[in-house]
Amino acid sequence: MPEPAKKPVSAFAKKPKTQEAEEGSCVVFEAETEKSEAKVKWQCNSKDVASSNKYAITAAGNKHSLTIKDITMEDANVYAVIAGGSKVKFELRVASKPEVPAEAPAGEPGKADQAPVPPPAASTQGETSAAPTPDAHPAEDAHPPDTRQDLTGLFTEKPQCGEVTVGENITFVAKVNADSLLKKPSVKWFKGKWMDLASKCGKHLQLKETYDRNTKVYTFEMQIVAAKPNFAGGYRCEVSSKDKFDSCNFDLAVHEARAPEGLDIRAAFRRTSTDGKDDSGELDFSALLKKRESIKPAHMNTDPDVDVWNILSHAPPSEFEKIAFQYGITDLRGMLKRLKKMKKEEKKSEAFLKKLDPAYQVLKGHKIKLGVEVANEDVEVKWLKNGQEIQKSGSKYIFESVGNMRYLTINHCSLADDAAYTCVIGEEKCTTELFVKEPPVTIVKNLEDQMVMKGERVELECEVSEEGANVKWEKDGVELTRDESLKYRFKKDGCKHVLIINEATKEDGGHYKVKTNGGESVAELLVQEKELEIYQSIADLTVKAKDQAVFKCEVSDENVKGTWYKNGVEVKPNARTNISHIGRIHKLTIDEVKPEDEGDYTFVPDGYAFNLSAKLNFLEVKIDFVPRQDPPKIHLDCMGRTSDSTIIVVAGNKLRLDVPITGDPSPTVIWTKGEKASSVKPDGEENAGHSACWTLNDGEVITEGDGRVHVESTKGHCIFTIEGAERQDEGIYSVVVRNPAGEDTADISVKVVDVPDPPQAPKILSVGEDSCIVQWEPPLFNGGDPIIGYVVERKKLRSYRWMRLNFDPYPETTFEARRMIEGMAYEMRVYAVNNIGMSHHSPASQPFVPVAPTSEPIGLHVEDISDTSITLKWRAPERIGAAKLEGYGVEYCKEGTDEWIPAIQGLTERSSMTIKNLTTGDKLLFRVRAYNMAGPSSPAVLAQPVTIREIMQRPKIWLPRNLRQTLIKKVGETVNIMIPFQGKPRPKVTWSKDGEPLEPSIASVRNSDFDSILFIRKTERKHSGQYDLTVQIENVEDTAKVMLQIVDLPGPPEVLKIADVWGFNVALEWKQPKDNGNCEISGYTVQKADKKTMEWFTVHDHYRRTHCVASDLIMGNEYIFRVFSINLVGLSPEPLTTKDSVFIQKSGIDYKSPTYREHDFSEAPKFTHPLVNKSIIAGYNATLSCAVRGIPKPKVTWYKNKMDISNEAKYRMLSKQGILTLEIRKPCPFDGGVYMCKAVNDKGEDVVECKLEVRSQIAKEEKKEAQ
Repeated sequence: MPEPAKKPVSAFAKKPKTQEAEEGSCVVFEAETEKSEAKVKWQCNSKDVASSNKYAITAAGNKHSLTIKDITMEDANVYAVIAGGSKVKFELRVASKPEVPAEAPAGEPGKADQAPVPPPAASTQGETSAAPTPDAHPAEDAHPPDTRQDLTGLFTEKPQCGEVTVGENITFVAKVNADSLLKKPSVKWFKGKWMDLASKCGKHLQLKETYDRNTKVYTFEMQIVAAKPNFAGGYRCEVSSKDKFDSCNFDLAVHEARAPEGLDIRAAFRRTSTDGKDDSGELDFSALLKKRESIKPAHMNTDPDVDVWNILSHAPPSEFEKIAFQYGITDLRGMLKRLKKMKKEEKKSEAFLKKLDPAYQVLKGHKIKLGVEVANEDVEVKWLKNGQEIQKSGSKYIFESVGNMRYLTINHCSLADDAAYTCVIGEEKCTTELFVKEPPVTIVKNLEDQMVMKGERVELECEVSEEGANVKWEKDGVELTRDESLKYRFKKDGCKHVLIINEATKEDGGHYKVKTNGGESVAELLVQEKELEIYQSIADLTVKAKDQAVFKCEVSDENVKGTWYKNGVEVKPNARTNISHIGRIHKLTIDEVKPEDEGDYTFVPDGYAFNLSAKLNFLEVKIDFVPRQDPPKIHLDCMGRTSDSTIIVVAGNKLRLDVPITGDPSPTVIWTKGEKASSVKPDGEENAGHSACWTLNDGEVITEGDGRVHVESTKGHCIFTIEGAERQDEGIYSVVVRNPAGEDTADISVKVVDVPDPPQAPKILSVGEDSCIVQWEPPLFNGGDPIIGYVVERKKLRSYRWMRLNFDPYPETTFEARRMIEGMAYEMRVYAVNNIGMSHHSPASQPFVPVAPTSEPIGLHVEDISDTSITLKWRAPERIGAAKLEGYGVEYCKEGTDEWIPAIQGLTERSSMTIKNLTTGDKLLFRVRAYNMAGPSSPAVLAQPVTIREIMQRPKIWLPRNLRQTLIKKVGETVNIMIPFQGKPRPKVTWSKDGEPLEPSIASVRNSDFDSILFIRKTERKHSGQYDLTVQIENVEDTAKVMLQIVDLPGPPEVLKIADVWGFNVALEWKQPKDNGNCEISGYTVQKADKKTMEWFTVHDHYRRTHCVASDLIMGNEYIFRVFSINLVGLSPEPLTTKDSVFIQKSGIDYKSPTYREHDFSEAPKFTHPLVNKSIIAGYNATLSCAVRGIPKPKVTWYKNKMDISNEAKYRMLSKQGILTLEIRKPCPFDGGVYMCKAVNDKGEDVVECKLEVRSQIAKEEKKEAQ
């Protein structure tokens, strides 16, 4: 079955766009379809538009246009163009003609300038219309379909996005056409995701609804009064009526009020009175909101380069009014709000150490854990959902408190949990958004292939994993929609989705696909023309006078009616003629036949161009009464048969042999089966070999053989009947009539025919991408009638519906089935057909999967070659298909022959192969084929034969870039050097160090055909040097060298001495170290130490010279110095220290310091940080901490419930820098109580205490309860 075509974006290659035109003008909308034969329909407000004086519709190939003439305001509507299953909406906006302003009189030029220009209507009324922008795209692109239900296009006018200034009004309008609705539509207005605005009606929101009986249009309005900044955002309007639904999204932008240009703020603040005099009454702030003439005060600063907001942000609040007055800012409240936003800085939370993330996402049905970290582990938190506190009930919400962490766990998340969650601690809170994502909807039960007859109802059914899920139906890649003709109907029943096609036509055949967001399913629909089959035709009749004539036929369709004709004239029912139709059988019965009833009778099925004909022969029997006896006579020629005629009967039908006879007196009739009538002996003699014999005398049965056989005799007839003929009833029947005057005999050959036996199970010879070739053996028994053909059926492996692949019998035993889906498992079965009917079906074939061979491997080339082997490489095929790639087959043949020899037995999964044991000098061709379930692909063949001979290749060393300079390693590190090379035959590889052969004790060497590796596990100083690599083939060689330097820490400097001392300075000198660590000395570190403290301080770091001056020494101190050597590895392990110390002499007058009484710094103990009450969990170590000060250092003692615990092993007391810590190891509930810390010194004492609560572990208790 071919792969379904990809879905095109639309049936339109070019879509009409929304246009704006003036009254009285003409506008043209143009559209182009993908197919030139596509039928296009234009609509206005969901009503069809036809060519008229107003509209002109043209079509040329795939180009279509709609022209609207003499445009009026009534033409401003929503238009649409429809082609196939695609519908594109667009709008026509009509603008009124601009009016020419009247010129002011010449004598009053000033009045024209000073006359106030009237504002737009929306501004005058305080209302702004939400008109769409001129660049709006057609409805098909502008509004994506609401995926919850199929769109029905209920809106004739949708609310559009709008803008409004703070304090003004705006109205959004939606219109719905009620022509096709059975009940009044209901409309809901939403803000954001879920806020229903019906409950928000009041001062700032009003909802209205009107109905026009003439146009049958409902108008719904949402009016926002005195807009506020928080009204901005996204809105949605939903309309529904029974099973129809439509929705529209739109946005509202709210702008801050702007000050009128050039407003004199001083005039606005004047006091006004009722008599018009100034400087009286209260301040008139409403004057700030009125538009006035542009009058700029002389002192007003109008410098455009001044950033007023920058000035305000850096000014104190007391200057705000002055600056606002200077720069003409009238909206003081708006100014303060803007400044507040500019100056707002996020303060560090005191209650939260870690807040909630801005948003979380969870799959539907899963659980999620929200966590915050609080500063105080004893604080209580509240969790809110959309502003409502979450109560602790059931297992839906789980609240946890672990130390400083607070958790909220939501189990079994549903769409109702998609909300805003807030954690509240006192006045502080943090908020997050939780988004619940629905899991992908998968298809549980796939579509089934169907084959129907033209005009039948089709139902394609699938089952998805979730109720109410949305699916999309496609036919041959084009999306199906519910059109006005109700051709397609979509039905939902829980998880089941059904596509219904009423009265299928040939055009409805194709591939149907159902898609969800988690999968898709494809099925094929075949629609066939109804063919009426004749199961039993009418036969010629020969009847005698007063007998009954019955014409009977049977057709395949019981609903087909027909008409009977005699000699071309329709037969009408009467007293002797009866016409009946029961099921599939049509009968014409004529009672008491008369000579005028003889003629040609015809049955014509209604609606079909063929007929069934038969002839009625009237037999007139004349009997002459003579005194003498007449010998018996069999009149078989009267039936139009010879004396040795063959009668064919279908198995299961009644066999009736009606033989006219004459004779006087009435003859005795003997029927026999199995031998010729000439061998029948007179009565009383033995008749050997008879299989059956029946005798009648004067109409009475004398002998009877089988219960299914009936013989009877009437005047002038002997009748032999077998009920339900079987195959064994076939043979020669003989009839003998005797009377005293003589006898007569006749032989009648009877042949019983039946439907054939079913064929053997079919075999699948080969498969393709969307086809297979099936073969079967003919049935063992053809039913006594030649096989005229076969009927083939197929089904998917996991399906129960068989689909017929041919309707006319196929004469051959090999059939190619097409139009299958690649990768889908199928089964085949076959019926045999003869003139009698169709056999039972054969056993099903083995399951098979239609797959195509892969494309040929690419990039086949010779990687290497020697005297007896060759290495080939290739890449995987570009197209592998639905079947798994099983491997590659490699073959070769000698030049000039066609015998391809497999290189190995079986397949290889690798994309390279080395073929060995080849003959040197042979010219061979090589090819590679990819194999999958469908067999081998086309071969990839080398362009030219390859001679099996090793090619001499000069040795060449490819020294890596990092080895072209000295390789430096530290002592103890590992050295692993890999150097690739080339050369054929395999070159000789040798290593040397400093001109001498490399000893195995120094380094390990591993050589291969294409590289050499030098490895030293643990380096030493002796490993430094030059390593030479030589690659040689016969007399040709190539060399490379690698410099290896092993470095170590340097030794200390030599001969450190004090060269000079003056003032606060000391000059030092030293020599370079004897051992530089096998690398250059990069510097020295010089340090000094006071001989009293012996704490070392760095004077110079990475100092490069061997002499330096230590300055800023302290007078009266005695110093010693030391020096470290520094190289690439680091500092020398040991420094070199001066042998003598240097004393910095005091200079000038000797100063005798005064004597002071030593200050007494002692103080009594005092706790600067108290102990804090704690609640801990049993089994986890806990600590109690406090801080104390006191001089001399106080003695600290810990008590539990006033009992000294200093000597108990369970507790550990720590003290550092006045911080006292008591550590309780693995506390149990008995460790709870009052803990006290007491500090005592000579000056006094101080005590601090706290309460400790030890909680048992919840998990262990639960386990115990469970046990």
